Amino acid sequence: MTSLKEKLYQKIQEHRPRIDRLNDEFGDVVVDQVTISKLLGGMRGLKSLITDISYLDPNEGIRFRGYKLEEVFEKLPKPKGAEMPYVEGLFYLLLTGDIPSEAEVTEVVDEFAKRRILPRYIYELIDAFPCCSHPMTIFSSAIISMHRESFFTKKYIAGIPKADYWDPMYEDSLNLLAKLPEIATYIYAKLYRDGNRIQSNPNLDLGGNFAFMMGKGKPYDDVIRMHFILHSDHEAGNVSAHAGHLVASSLSDIYLSISAMVNGLAGPLHGLASQGVLKWLQDLMDKMGGAIPTEAEMKQFVWETLNSGQVIPGFGHAVLRKTDPRYLLQREFSLKHLKDDDLFKYVDMLYKVVPDILREHGKAKNPWPNVDAQSGIIQWHYGLQEYDFYTVLFGIGRSIGICANIIWDRALGYPLERPKSLTTEMLEEIAGIRPKANPAAEPKE
Repeated sequence: MTSLKEKLYQKIQEHRPRIDRLNDEFGDVVVDQVTISKLLGGMRGLKSLITDISYLDPNEGIRFRGYKLEEVFEKLPKPKGAEMPYVEGLFYLLLTGDIPSEAEVTEVVDEFAKRRILPRYIYELIDAFPCCSHPMTIFSSAIISMHRESFFTKKYIAGIPKADYWDPMYEDSLNLLAKLPEIATYIYAKLYRDGNRIQSNPNLDLGGNFAFMMGKGKPYDDVIRMHFILHSDHEAGNVSAHAGHLVASSLSDIYLSISAMVNGLAGPLHGLASQGVLKWLQDLMDKMGGAIPTEAEMKQFVWETLNSGQVIPGFGHAVLRKTDPRYLLQREFSLKHLKDDDLFKYVDMLYKVVPDILREHGKAKNPWPNVDAQSGIIQWHYGLQEYDFYTVLFGIGRSIGICANIIWDRALGYPLERPKSLTTEMLEEIAGIRPKANPAAEPKE
């Protein structure tokens, strides 16, 4: 057993009594209220899920295991000569809550390297897709096809004790995460590089190897490490995270669950914001004739956009009430590496003028930029200019957090998710705008 798995087992043993006590002694304590507006509004903000992996504070931004993002990037070990931490080190942190040592990260890097090799049928599956297929469709299909590899499914059928469910889920998660870069880069080669694949380099960490297989030199290895870490987890209630949790709650294995997560991420209201911001910026550059506008010109354009009923893409957040720390970390990187890039100059100008305008406009709860205002611009700068592939990158990063969450879901024995639904007539009765129906006629649970 590796030191990561041993530490995870110890953490699980320490955590289980806390869940038991909450259930046994405090199960009737009220946490939140369900209002009609929350039901009709997609349950936004309703406190009804649990995760110890990350927490989104409105005034501080995302925390991973209690650590602010800047602390995560400062404290996690980095590959020699790299600006950004090992992605494997983040996985260690998300699983255990502890910052790993150099030796502990190296062990996880080695574990991932041993598990990278894809079954032959996955290459054949990817090759079988038409050339015009969306990369997310292929990505999801490749992941779900590996269901046949699942240790958890085999162990469950054999009758493994419930307390041990986390163990094969852990093994499946490491196997899947190690293979995602290989799957993604092979899809990229098929769709955008005439099938010219670059073989994996077993001597590199996950981020470095992904950059290598994409055919990109430094500092793209740091770009992708940063990207995967920033997108790795975002509480449990966003569509991709919730989809992964929900499917896993039925005791589906990690392949079925992460495929569902990827499918949720592919929707235009969730994972496509980054490419939407980039397209909007490029259209703006065209309107400006490619010239860098003055602040006065940019302010005028922003006002015209708002007054026409449109929004400024990349600004605002459903929860945050400050600049997204994920944006600030990307901005810091861009100020160092992209300062002469014309697209970044537009991003920089918008950062300086939009918040004050949105505050004056008065309709935005959060006038500050979010992670999507910057991420696509960085990818474009380093030559990754196929919009549809950006969500695949998002999917790799988000899989890290969801896998950590699902392992803990099984370790703590969280049950099948099964909320109750109501009809519109029932809501009208609750609201007092319709007479209550005969209670005797109501179906019993």
